Amino acid sequence: MCASRSIKVTLLLHLFCSATSSPLSTHTPACLLPSQISPPFPTMLPSRPSPSLSIPPVGEDQVDSMEKARCPLTLSPSSLVVRFGDPVQVNCSVPMKGFSLLGWEGTLVAPEPTTDSFLVWRVERMTEWSISPMCYAVSDLEGPCHRHLPVLVYKPPDSVSFSFMNHTGSLLEHSLYTLQCTVHNVAPAGNLLVIFYRRQTQLAQRHSNVTEKTPVTEVFTLDIVPRREDNGADYWCEAKLQLHPTGTQQRVASEKVTTTVLFGPQLLCPAKLQVKMGESLHCEVRGNPKPSVIWLKDGRLVIPPTHSTRAHAGKYTVLATGLFGQKNVTVEVEVVTSRGTTSMRKRHFLQAFLLALTLSLL
Repeated sequence: MCASRSIKVTLLLHLFCSATSSPLSTHTPACLLPSQISPPFPTMLPSRPSPSLSIPPVGEDQVDSMEKARCPLTLSPSSLVVRFGDPVQVNCSVPMKGFSLLGWEGTLVAPEPTTDSFLVWRVERMTEWSISPMCYAVSDLEGPCHRHLPVLVYKPPDSVSFSFMNHTGSLLEHSLYTLQCTVHNVAPAGNLLVIFYRRQTQLAQRHSNVTEKTPVTEVFTLDIVPRREDNGADYWCEAKLQLHPTGTQQRVASEKVTTTVLFGPQLLCPAKLQVKMGESLHCEVRGNPKPSVIWLKDGRLVIPPTHSTRAHAGKYTVLATGLFGQKNVTVEVEVVTSRGTTSMRKRHFLQAFLLALTLSLL
């Protein structure tokens, strides 16, 4: 009788264990002996979400929209660009419904908090170079929220000066020189752009790497190699203080420095030169300062004729002496009859012929 009852209990325990087992259990329940039976509280592993049910990432625009819906503070203007020492006025407003308090923090002169729907921050004179004002509100449901006001405090340069570094006077062609542009007492230097010019042509741009918010003096340089075409050109620079996010600019230009480029001599004579009878013999010579020029014919020094004749034809050597040495060229000169002279002779011949014909008919 006892054995039969024991068998029945064992079967009931086996059925009970089978019914309460779970594939998600971390271990098999102890069901072998009645004294080892534990309450059925298996530890469950967290299941991974199905890929088809994954939540898409929230974009920055969505986050921004959600934040604005939770904290609908409006700043007017939304950002501020102010010259150091100028007055400031910014309005912060919020829908009246659902908000019990409105205030400003982190300002020069913070107004008293209000229960109205708007609060104006006013400063008669901006005297801080780095400032981060914040408007805050207290919602009856959501609690406190706030908006920061971006502020850029600037100061245009006192002056902009331009010079050649460690050099005064004339420039030599193909030599290296350094232009120097100095921007005096400007802020913030990180918003500064400097442009170098030759005449009205931009040569290069330079940005500042200074992160200071207070006024500084910045020096910018540019290396150049002048050419003879640059003789008489004006060099100068311009400082632009770019005031983001408004896009406006404070521009200050330096004085212009007129340069003299020394070069030469250069001879621009063809190997064969045709000269009309009666005209002068000429060969273009360039240089700064102006080179001295002599003409040689058959090894003898000659003076170029001002009224050429056929006797002046032949080979000439033109010798130019300038700042950078001597240059010479051999020119074969041919003196030709001009069209004007030929036409005049023909006209005179025709007039004489007509006159003779008229006299013969009389």
